[in-house]
Amino acid sequence: MEDFDDSEKLSLRVAEEERGKRLDHLLAKHFPDISRSRIKALIVQGAVRIDGAVVKAPAHRIRADDGEVVMSVPAAVAVELVAQDLPLDILFEDEHLIIINKAAGMVVHPAPGHPDGTLVNALLHHCGDSLLGIGGERRPGIVHRLDKDTSGVMVVAKHQAAHEGLSALFASHDLERVYQAVLWGAPSPTEGVVEGAIGRDRMNRKKMAVDLKHGKEAVTHYRVLRHLGLGAALVACTLETGRTHQIRVHMSAIGHSLLGDPLYGRASPARRARFDDKQQQIIADFPRQALHAAVLGFVHPIKKSFIRFESEIPDDMKNLIDALS
Repeated sequence: MEDFDDSEKLSLRVAEEERGKRLDHLLAKHFPDISRSRIKALIVQGAVRIDGAVVKAPAHRIRADDGEVVMSVPAAVAVELVAQDLPLDILFEDEHLIIINKAAGMVVHPAPGHPDGTLVNALLHHCGDSLLGIGGERRPGIVHRLDKDTSGVMVVAKHQAAHEGLSALFASHDLERVYQAVLWGAPSPTEGVVEGAIGRDRMNRKKMAVDLKHGKEAVTHYRVLRHLGLGAALVACTLETGRTHQIRVHMSAIGHSLLGDPLYGRASPARRARFDDKQQQIIADFPRQALHAAVLGFVHPIKKSFIRFESEIPDDMKNLIDALS
């Protein structure tokens, strides 16, 4: 077996409802930032232990007495960034910055399991080598990011001065950011504020959690836009802060997690029963968290004028909303 002593250890506790699941499916659910092919390879290489025993079969079924699952992930090896001709939906561009409508499923920057095919690779093809070195070797021009399966508006800096100006805006939270999400159930009251510091989940490093003692301040304003039958709602979420997974964590914390969310989106049988069989199947087949970055507004870091961009909800979320209405 390969030596994984210096690897990052990712652990999880098996929940009751996860008994009987395949090991590779379980790990993919809890660690969505790592590709399924990468997870399978790590299992086969002996990098996964269940209660201390190595398991090398990706199709291993989780048993009733299985407790802790630990996956050892070797440190990332530096990769050379390459320009790739990938489709980009550009909302705006000048000599200082570029506004992208990111598609769901696109990773923002190279990471373990995603060495290429990312937004960064596409931007290098579109902008040329001028982006290299701006804001970091592996994330040229990137000031903020959206999760792989979150769609919507992103801004990217095209030179160092723009990057520094945008970074200052994000650090001071001096931007307008509005997301649209489909939630299990409808929050009551229909408009409110969620305040709860967010930090790394102590049981699962790929998850975040409300952590009032060790977390960073996080504030989310929400407003119900539309009830979707008896069991879901379309909600606008406006961010005061920008913590990792903030909307997903905060909505889950008030009992209304996002449909399709593999980390925080568990729903009770009673809530699922509010939809008919066809609707339940549509929900089960929806491949991502139902979250879209709809609005991004800020003062241009160089021109100093306020600019604002909107992105319509993509077709997959539109179809989900229509099916549940």
